[in-house]
Amino acid sequence: MADSAVGPHRGWRRNVVLGVVCAGVLLLLVFLTLITGEVGMSAAVAVRGLLGFGDAGDVYVVQQFRAPRLMAGLLAGGGLAVSGSVLQRLFRNPLASPDVVGVTGGASLGAVVVLAAGAGQLMIPYGALGGGLVSAVLLGAAGWRARLPVTRLVLVGLAVQAGLAAAVNLIVVRFPKELAGSAMQWTAGSLYGRTWSEVRVAMVVLALVLMALVVQYRALAVLDLGDDSAAALGVSVSTARVRLLVTAVALAALAAAVSGPIAFVALAVPQLVRLLTGPPTPASLTVTGLAGATLLCGCDLLARHLLGGGLPVGAVTATVGAPWLLILMLRESGPAHRRNL
Repeated sequence: MADSAVGPHRGWRRNVVLGVVCAGVLLLLVFLTLITGEVGMSAAVAVRGLLGFGDAGDVYVVQQFRAPRLMAGLLAGGGLAVSGSVLQRLFRNPLASPDVVGVTGGASLGAVVVLAAGAGQLMIPYGALGGGLVSAVLLGAAGWRARLPVTRLVLVGLAVQAGLAAAVNLIVVRFPKELAGSAMQWTAGSLYGRTWSEVRVAMVVLALVLMALVVQYRALAVLDLGDDSAAALGVSVSTARVRLLVTAVALAALAAAVSGPIAFVALAVPQLVRLLTGPPTPASLTVTGLAGATLLCGCDLLARHLLGGGLPVGAVTATVGAPWLLILMLRESGPAHRRNL
């Protein structure tokens, strides 16, 4: 459906409906995540365990394993989806996402370098966050210095992503076997083994980055009108783009630091929400975050129960997202879109 065909009131109602649906599904996934696993328990036992009551074994399983994994999925899914939405609007390209323009590739390289340096598992999220930010800064500096149009900047990002993936593979094959296993598990994207210490740091940083995005939302909405119109309305286009790019990249790098490079969530969810609700608004950005969290938690639940529970969630999102990417590329190359080029 064309964006113009969706009026503001109709779009608002669709956002509310989709938000309620996502919240309901997410609540169901929360309960299923807490009660299922090698130690099965009822919803009442899981809730009591989450609050610290009941059998000590149940409390330990819920509080130390399932709850932090669930929270990591919520944070990573929401962060990736919101980051993808902002990047797609900035680049004006539905294929622009953190896993396409090199951000998650940089996060993977940062994490692998940390492992190679022998810094330990606890330092992996910090290495991932640093790697994602560095790759985005290099991409932004190269693009703006060469004054590349935003569409060509996506192609530069694809090249950066391919180069970073090659660097990760090169380092991994040089690892000792025990470290290579850890590195491969992380680079496949997994919520296994997340701890409260990682989740707490991610929650604080994510809250700060989202506050920064809220402050900049007006600039993002004005940039949707085009650079000339934005400049006429008093917005410094280059400065606003750089600030929003840094914010979106920080969100994606933070998500990757918690979960590893999860594919297709940042690419597919914003497009799906826009298809269902119409032009982007602050409400649709909120719904996008909720939908991303729902998708990632649902895929993680599947990963826990497929192939004996050893499947990384990144493999499930890739399986779900690959057909969507194919549909999106065919849709973008259709006659209606070619006429708009």
